[in-house]
Amino acid sequence: MSDTTIRCFSCGAEVPAIEGPVHRYLDSAPGCWARFTEVAAREYSDVNFVRCHQLTVDSYAVQHPGQTSPQAIRSVAVHLASLYMVLERNLPIREATNFIQHLAEHKQAFHWLEPPQYMGDITVVDIWKTENVQAHLQAVRAWAESAWAAWAAHHEQVKAWAALVG
Repeated sequence: MSDTTIRCFSCGAEVPAIEGPVHRYLDSAPGCWARFTEVAAREYSDVNFVRCHQLTVDSYAVQHPGQTSPQAIRSVAVHLASLYMVLERNLPIREATNFIQHLAEHKQAFHWLEPPQYMGDITVVDIWKTENVQAHLQAVRAWAESAWAAWAAHHEQVKAWAALVG
């Protein structure tokens, strides 16, 4: 990897200045997407890490909201709602994927939310830097809280969307 770094234009993380693949509708610098895929690989490699994976996906998705495409609109809506349900309504993380699937059925109710100027204090790079399971799990939880807080201007709308799943 390159020793040169840049700031991801979506989340603000300092990431390697590289060329490479990115997600098709979550806007990020290639180095940021690379860090996310490395974190995801770590989480899938060990059952102790995988239990926080949904919060990792939710946090990354809402810090990289993309443009006003139907996929990006739906992504922001369901991932913010998942963060709300886990962080504020105490939905077990293992149930968040099922919640997202049910909420996605209401895609006609979603609309574009103007992203915040500041995406929060914690990014995928902070998770990538963790050195053990406990630090990783704590960092992911803090990342989720930071990402959710960044979208405070839209919390009432997100809560209304979450209520669509009965």
